[in-house]
Amino acid sequence: MLKRILLISILIGQVINPLYGENIYEKNCIPCHANLPTSLQEMFMSYLASYSGEKNVKTILKYYLKRPSKSLTVMSNLFIDTYGIKSSTKLNDKELDEAISIYWEKFKVFDKLK
Repeated sequence: MLKRILLISILIGQVINPLYGENIYEKNCIPCHANLPTSLQEMFMSYLASYSGEKNVKTILKYYLKRPSKSLTVMSNLFIDTYGIKSSTKLNDKELDEAISIYWEKFKVFDKLK
């Protein structure tokens, strides 16, 4: 009986966790950015202003996250001097695409403009 309850609990946890647990963006992006003075939304707006459009923003973000460099960032020199350039992502291409898509959907402005 106890084994059944334990097995059912594990199975329910495996079904519910993906539905209500942290997604790849929440798990991998938010913790690193939590202590920075510039919010993820402000960074998004800077990338959107610099690279305009979903395809361009997603492409440059993916490239930057895989190969961070001062020439690709939209952050100020003061920000870079204070916090440095991030290290390369550990996410694979599929995970990175998913995280960037979630980021885009969270902060995109096009559907919100009237």
